[in-house]
Amino acid sequence: MGWMADERGLDKCAANFVPLSPLSHLQRAAKVFPNREAVIEGDRRLTYRDYHGRVSRLASALAARGIQPGDVVGTLLHNTLAHVEASFGIPACGAVLNTINTRLDVDTVAYIFGHGAAKAVLVDTELLTLAEAACELMSKDGVPQPEIIEVAAPDAGFPATGRYPEYEDLLESGDPSFDWIMPKDEWESLALNYTSGTTGRPKGVVYHHRGAYLMTMGTPISWNMQLYPRYLTIVPLFHCNNWNHTWMMPVLGGTVVCCRTITAKAVYDAIADEGVTHFGGAPIVLNMIVNAPDEHRRDFDHVVEVFTAGAPPAAATLAAIEPLGFNVTQVYGLTETYGHVTECLWNGPEWDGLPQDDRAAIKARTGVAFPQMEDITVLDETMAQVPMDGETTGEIMIRGNSVMKGYLKNPEATAEAFQGGYFHSGDVAYQTPDGYIKITDRSKDIIISGGENVSSVEVEGVLMHHPAVSLCAVVAKPDDKWGEIPCAYVELKDGSDVSEEELIAFTRERLAGFKTPKRIEFCELPKTSTGKIQKFQLRDWARSDD
Repeated sequence: MGWMADERGLDKCAANFVPLSPLSHLQRAAKVFPNREAVIEGDRRLTYRDYHGRVSRLASALAARGIQPGDVVGTLLHNTLAHVEASFGIPACGAVLNTINTRLDVDTVAYIFGHGAAKAVLVDTELLTLAEAACELMSKDGVPQPEIIEVAAPDAGFPATGRYPEYEDLLESGDPSFDWIMPKDEWESLALNYTSGTTGRPKGVVYHHRGAYLMTMGTPISWNMQLYPRYLTIVPLFHCNNWNHTWMMPVLGGTVVCCRTITAKAVYDAIADEGVTHFGGAPIVLNMIVNAPDEHRRDFDHVVEVFTAGAPPAAATLAAIEPLGFNVTQVYGLTETYGHVTECLWNGPEWDGLPQDDRAAIKARTGVAFPQMEDITVLDETMAQVPMDGETTGEIMIRGNSVMKGYLKNPEATAEAFQGGYFHSGDVAYQTPDGYIKITDRSKDIIISGGENVSSVEVEGVLMHHPAVSLCAVVAKPDDKWGEIPCAYVELKDGSDVSEEELIAFTRERLAGFKTPKRIEFCELPKTSTGKIQKFQLRDWARSDD
């Protein structure tokens, strides 16, 4: 047996094998960086000692309210201190963290509450109406509702209503020396995130501790991070758990700067006043910074590193933002991959001196795999590698530790997603000779508007409910502000008449705001001989129509 025969007795034990978890980062930071700034929200500043104590109080208080390991606890919160604390405090009592998109409609929120079987939910006072309406809908259907814990925001104009247990009171009841319930197995569930429901109801994506831990270790390498970065929360904490950045910051003794309302002024102020060095965001954020009025701009003397995702940054945007002091890197990922898993890694020596247009073209690439990923490539329908010729397309396939456990209560969809030993992204792309991936299209006609996924099928389904609509199709229309917007092409029934404004208002009553079409064109839809709508032609119309 050779060498293996000499390994008798070399077994895993408590001393040499500890389940990987991002929770360990804050445990360590409280010891290594106790007096360093950990979180800033307005005038409030917490050291790592304070931060760890409040997280422990939250975990203790939730456990005292009957939350058991494996229970789901949700959040309907903005990018606030409470949300940052919940990212650690909910899993620190053994529960599964379920951060919910605050922009969703009542029906979808009710579905997520019920499907995930949330026992409790932390709700910003501003969002109480949404949570209450969702719970009322669940009650009508006989589905158990989560307990609401109110998170007041008096500085933002939302004081506590007194109708529910309040977050700060909850923390006061907790024990700052609570012994965290760490995972016994790194495969244990850490978080539950929901997709945007691009093919019907959203799917519950389950994260494990191992995947999140490795994401927090790979990201600092890709982002050229050193000790003590100062990170601004532009990416919603409900979106892939803030791309795992909040879990990552204690690794480096960094500071999370909370940003409740995303405006150009807030970004510039955070950079100038708090020394922010890093943030992530969709291209709409870059455009907002570029187009900020002079009175909202601030001077600063350092380069801010930016991860952008959702759509390739436009060449004009890059040309405008980089001289302002921002270095932009495109990253790519999905809810199923904990957020970003590829980066457009910059080959400095070869590319630094290229003309701006060439640099922008390179930066528009989807990129190469993050360090913690095993393989990300483009395969054809037989699971064979496509030629790396910059032309031949296939599907982006992903393999690595930062891939979800699977879809909650949906083994069929899980098996389909993992067929052939890779996660099937559904995104169509090619690869260049140097191995860089470039997305050419998105499957299932997903529209990415302001960083949010919009299902054309869902919007079409709503439009088809209008009595005047005979047929419709929704495609992405390029937009300077949002990157893409939903644009609907509609055939009306004979004798029917409805205005664009009326149809938009009709959809707005039934969909989240970001899913509502911003343009509606009335026409005869182009079709194949079998009656299939030719969406490629509609996309051409949308691109050429001013």
